[in-house]
Amino acid sequence: MRKILKILSHRMFTISFLILLQIGWFMLLFLKLTSYNQLISAAFKVLSVLVVIYLARRSDNPAVKMAWIVVILLFPLFGGFLYLYIGGKKPIRHMRKKLEPTLKESSRYLVFDDTIAEELEQKDASTAGQVYYLEHQSGFPAYRDSDAQYYPSGEACFEAMLEDLQNAKEYIFLEYFIIEEGIMWNSILKILEQKVQEGIDVRVMYDDVGCAFVLPAHYDRILREKGIKCVVFNRYIPIFSTVFNNRDHRKILVIDDKVAYTGGINFADEYINEKQRFGYWKDNGVRLSGKAVFSMTMMFLQMWNTFSADKMDYSRFTYDSVPEVKSKGLILPYSDHPLDSEFVGESVYLNIINNAIDYVYFFTPYLIIDNEMATALILAAKRGVDVRIITPGIPDKKAVFLATQSYYQQLVEGGVLIFQYRPGFVHSKCAVCDDKIATVGTINLDYRSLYLHFENGVYLYDCQAVADIKEDILNTLNDCTNITLDLCKKNMFFQLLQGVLRIFAPLL
Repeated sequence: MRKILKILSHRMFTISFLILLQIGWFMLLFLKLTSYNQLISAAFKVLSVLVVIYLARRSDNPAVKMAWIVVILLFPLFGGFLYLYIGGKKPIRHMRKKLEPTLKESSRYLVFDDTIAEELEQKDASTAGQVYYLEHQSGFPAYRDSDAQYYPSGEACFEAMLEDLQNAKEYIFLEYFIIEEGIMWNSILKILEQKVQEGIDVRVMYDDVGCAFVLPAHYDRILREKGIKCVVFNRYIPIFSTVFNNRDHRKILVIDDKVAYTGGINFADEYINEKQRFGYWKDNGVRLSGKAVFSMTMMFLQMWNTFSADKMDYSRFTYDSVPEVKSKGLILPYSDHPLDSEFVGESVYLNIINNAIDYVYFFTPYLIIDNEMATALILAAKRGVDVRIITPGIPDKKAVFLATQSYYQQLVEGGVLIFQYRPGFVHSKCAVCDDKIATVGTINLDYRSLYLHFENGVYLYDCQAVADIKEDILNTLNDCTNITLDLCKKNMFFQLLQGVLRIFAPLL
């Protein structure tokens, strides 16, 4: 009873109730209006037909278009109007206008080395094309003189984070989807408070929806009282808008000009297995050092200057101030956002799959993909590439897990090997290919990560971290169940449920 009362009194419940109330009122008003006037009713039905025709002509993702067409067919009276109100990208136009100037301004400080692409073109043309794409579409350069250290668990990464935080001398920047009070965050917060007392610039940015159930409503005020500058991304307020779909799912920690972290790890106790809700939590992280750290700094500053009134001066942070680290290979940090028509995160995965020769392996917590991604995976398998995907054995969200499993049969029949991690939940998001290429970051193989969220990753070429990621995946396979066609088969009820989930997956 106490738990129920706690949920009912939570701000997330209150705001969601108010939004549902707005939707209910709108629906009631709409139905009354159309029932009293047949001409108005006919006009809205015609509008729905025109919207379907309009959708058919758009270059949007086919799965997204199909989901909206089904909604309009189910509700022909107001389906078309609903799409015009929330279906396009108009609700996030204001956010885009805020972001574009900061992207343009920060681009003046990012230094591109043209000799990298020229040398890579002679050595590996397909990778040179991927680097060219990322540099031009994400806006961040490739780096030599940098290193990436891979951590196969949240526990190992957390230990390294604490050591680097203790050594901070100038600034600490954190941008995370989830921050939850507990052993992990409290340990970090203690260091942050200490560093503030030492005069170090400490800034924290967290996503409001990601932290809604785990932090107090005005936690940013608590941090400010401690001397920590804080921004809450895209506050969840009681106004009906799809802008709440666009979350800051990134994980970025930058310390001075020296090191930066990213990966799947948020700041909550399950990520380091101090608390287990879904069995063992399998996650990963990567620590960057050298010139590549500058791109991570700029990623953070882009978001901070877009959504904070306290603007940072980019000139305080210069490429030349970052110490070089002698290491072979290339490192290219990149970001992706939902405010344009370029899906960088998905394109990175597709390019890796399409250029794979021997193998391509994946960690992903969710497998809810469009036809292009499914086709690329199957075509790779059919041309002899060893394609393996590791997904969770114990889900964190049952509906999403059912949607993930709905793709198994199609992929397995096409030659893709699917494995479920028996000990618990896989939260790692990465791919490794042909002993030379890998990407690790925050991007899941699902619609939200690929199309709706602010995300980031690190593209790795010919680095030691590539071999470490492969080793981690191969070791993890020992604790996995290979999904056969027999295991894919479900009864009629589950097939129907999974079919419905697949149709509406782009809108969930």
